Amino acid sequence: MNTLVQQRCQYHAGREAAARCPECKLFFCRECVSEHDDRILCAACLRQLVAPLPSPRRSFRGILSLAQCMLAVALVWFFFFLIGKGLLAIPSAFHEGTFWEKHASP
Repeated sequence: MNTLVQQRCQYHAGREAAARCPECKLFFCRECVSEHDDRILCAACLRQLVAPLPSPRRSFRGILSLAQCMLAVALVWFFFFLIGKGLLAIPSAFHEGTFWEKHASP
């Protein structure tokens, strides 16, 4: 079995290896490794470890925004529809000024 003293850095052939990455099992010099969560990792394994996972919610973000816009338009339409119904329910005598004459008590 090869010991650490006999190994060379994966990226720098002229340098002795200072550590072995537990993920990829390759040897690296001091400049090519980093500590992360009390472990010594190479740059490639560290990049894979800390890379954010793609969110599955991103694919539904556009659909959700479209649904929210449609709901907002429907609510605004319904609001103005109710206002229109209320205005149509007012008798035309009210607009002519004769409504109060009919309903006035003697």
